[in-house]
Amino acid sequence: MNDRRLFEVYLKELIEWNKKFNLTSITDPEEVRRKHFDDSLLLLRSLDLNDGSVIDIGAGAGFPGIPLKIARPRIRLTLIEATKKKVEFMRHLVSLLDLQDVEVVWGRAEEALAGRREQFDLAVARAVADLTTLAEYCLPYVKLGGQFVAYKELAIEPEIKRAGNALKTLGGKFNRIDKHDARSLVFIDKISPTPPNFPRRSGMAKKRPL
Repeated sequence: MNDRRLFEVYLKELIEWNKKFNLTSITDPEEVRRKHFDDSLLLLRSLDLNDGSVIDIGAGAGFPGIPLKIARPRIRLTLIEATKKKVEFMRHLVSLLDLQDVEVVWGRAEEALAGRREQFDLAVARAVADLTTLAEYCLPYVKLGGQFVAYKELAIEPEIKRAGNALKTLGGKFNRIDKHDARSLVFIDKISPTPPNFPRRSGMAKKRPL
């Protein structure tokens, strides 16, 4: 199947599964295309992503990871999600679309892949959480020289300022903000190893942000 057909199958499956399980609050087909598919692909305007290893933290129903994989099939993709029904949906979709080099992991970001620290070229997160919290979830997985990209709202500057201490502690350094439409993409470089005591145990990143 070509890319357009893959996205149409994705749309159909998402709407069908959403009738039984709460995968997304967006159900209008055009809104799904714009707010999920197109939004996920904004990264390709900013980053020359052709291959390499990508981890999507809190992937939900597969955004942004699966749209990026459809558009750039050579990337090796790992998706982490804590909600079992969303994991089941993503596994079904990956099989149906015959996507290769995709791993869907059920678990929390703090614990799911503890043995694969600093092994990914790129971490992405579109989850609704503060940048300080997302950094603690994501930066431990990124290899030195890699990047973490957070999909955030336009007015992101105060959040970046608050995250300064967390980024320094976790081995990250703010690179830039790229603004597209109603979205800010925040680029964080991995410049030093993340201390082994991060991420902290489940829930601590949100309860007691760095």
